Amino acid sequence: MKIVFLGGGNMANALIGGMVKQGFTASDIDVIDLGAEARAKLSASYGVTCHASADTAPAAPDILVLAVKPQQMKEAVAPLVGKLGNALVISIAAGLDMAALSRWLGGHRTIVRCMPNTPALIGAGITGLCALPEVTAEQRAAADRVLKAVGTTVWIDDEAKIDGVTALSGSGPAYVFLFIEALQQAAAELGFTPEQGRQLAIETVQGAAALAAQSSEPASILRERVTSKGGTTEAALKVMAERGVKEGIVAGCKAAEARGQELGKLLGAG
Repeated sequence: MKIVFLGGGNMANALIGGMVKQGFTASDIDVIDLGAEARAKLSASYGVTCHASADTAPAAPDILVLAVKPQQMKEAVAPLVGKLGNALVISIAAGLDMAALSRWLGGHRTIVRCMPNTPALIGAGITGLCALPEVTAEQRAAADRVLKAVGTTVWIDDEAKIDGVTALSGSGPAYVFLFIEALQQAAAELGFTPEQGRQLAIETVQGAAALAAQSSEPASILRERVTSKGGTTEAALKVMAERGVKEGIVAGCKAAEARGQELGKLLGAG
């Protein structure tokens, strides 16, 4: 199976590294990247073949992974029009819909769009994927295998919901980092050192997430079990409710989805 990456960056680097660790053959992976330093690093790190342009890269690969910034995608894929055969195209460009990409690829229709998140950089990501109807079951499985190299995957039937995936898991790490930031600030104001605050905050979040992942019960039940009547947790949650913490998070996710829809329209124009 010949796999070509168009573009580099941190996510492409993580994917290639994860794929090699998962058993993909490095000699079957080619990368097209304008940056000489990036090409040298990828080649040295993983043993993949790198190209400065599409002219020397394999034509009609089995899989083409588009790791180009969405604003640069139209220009970047122009040299590939008519050269892809039935290649599976996997786009990790945020906000760019498959209709626009298909149009820029001259009507190519075997496309999977995906939205990974930044924990993928350490192999702990989650990726939402959706596919055009022309993508075969075998190609869907291939896309799933590629993205599982950096974490878990969730298939979405309706592309319109990808903006929701972006709002929840794509932007979600920032929400968690904000919560960690708030816990560390509280720790400082309660007299702990920065090192103690960091350890208390991060390990609390990690432990709670691990407990939620292993439990079959909903998060609301787990929360109630920590909340003794008249206790410290109840006092904290009461203040958070008064400040609208939960409602703010939900509203924030909806705002992120709406902005994703707006950006998609702008990116797909032309």
